[in-house]
Amino acid sequence: MTFSVYEPRWVNDDVRMFRTSVRQFVQREFVPAQDRWRQQHGSEAAAWAAAGRAGILLPDVPEAYGGGGGTFAHEAVVLEELSLAGVHFGSVIQSVVAHYILAYGSEEQKQAWLPRMARGELVGAIAMTEPAAGSDLEGIQTTARREGDCYVINGSKTFITNGGQAGLVCVVAKTDPAVRGVKGISLVMVETEGLRGYRIGRPLEKVGMHAQDTCELFFDDVRVPVANLLGPAEGTGFSQLMDRLIYERLGVAVSAVAVAERAVAVTTSYVKERCAFGKPLLAFQNTRFTLAECQTAAHVGRVFVDSCIERFLAGQLDDATAAMAKYWLTDCQCRVVDECLQLHGGYGYMAEYPIARMWTDSRVQRIYAGSNEIMKELIACSL
Repeated sequence: MTFSVYEPRWVNDDVRMFRTSVRQFVQREFVPAQDRWRQQHGSEAAAWAAAGRAGILLPDVPEAYGGGGGTFAHEAVVLEELSLAGVHFGSVIQSVVAHYILAYGSEEQKQAWLPRMARGELVGAIAMTEPAAGSDLEGIQTTARREGDCYVINGSKTFITNGGQAGLVCVVAKTDPAVRGVKGISLVMVETEGLRGYRIGRPLEKVGMHAQDTCELFFDDVRVPVANLLGPAEGTGFSQLMDRLIYERLGVAVSAVAVAERAVAVTTSYVKERCAFGKPLLAFQNTRFTLAECQTAAHVGRVFVDSCIERFLAGQLDDATAAMAKYWLTDCQCRVVDECLQLHGGYGYMAEYPIARMWTDSRVQRIYAGSNEIMKELIACSL
């Protein structure tokens, strides 16, 4: 199925060849596994290893650390191909965690963790959200108290993508609870294998994205080396998070456009085949006009996100524009998918149809990586 004839300027021959290999791998290895992953609330360790061998994990991390040696263009290809195939796999969080390490980790930390993450041997997660603290990072209660050469971590985290399989968790914690606001927050890396006091909660029952591993994490006097602190000093976690959120939000925007394009393509095929009152649904003006609006919205979104990717590759994408992309494109995604579901009629509400899964899966896009309301605040602050 063809989703778009438009090819942006950031796609060169190398990226085009990479897309072909990623698409073949996803269709061969991941698409057939989706029903099983949905039933068990996540993928298996073998899927991570296969993804590592295929080179779709950390494609924009330098080869010196086991990555693909590419750019965000290669990461965008992975995000697009997963979204176009309707596959939910935690590689985006893997890349987000890797880029925290790449940006703020010591050489020893990079060598210890990044090659294993690229091979799929070590699954990464970022533990930021808590039961009483989401976008409001000042409300974080998890602490990492220093005792000698260790941090003792106490607290709980929720809605953690990859949490059930994570061997490396980037924990957002207060290393100095006495400091008001966000200045006492630090990022501490936790290797979870055989770790005393570390506990994984039940898989969370979500509205959508059932194939994605999401759960709660608990830390009860968990001890990790002080050397696992990201960055040269405590108290820099908030600024580190803000700097890297551009990467994550752009990734969400890339996925949003791909899903909107897929929704239009799937629905176009459906209305050509489905008949009502003796003729195909596409013969009705309402159907044509609705699809015309959806196609236009998806195309405008594509041009915008491609501009953002080009600016990011040039080191010129600012916080406000990344927020615009995340907010506007995820809103657009939900509108387009909803309109496309309506054109399916009753079948659109059946879980066996791709459009129904797109509809339930899309809703969270407006919430995570910073809610769209927070995005509007960030944009307003730039005015």
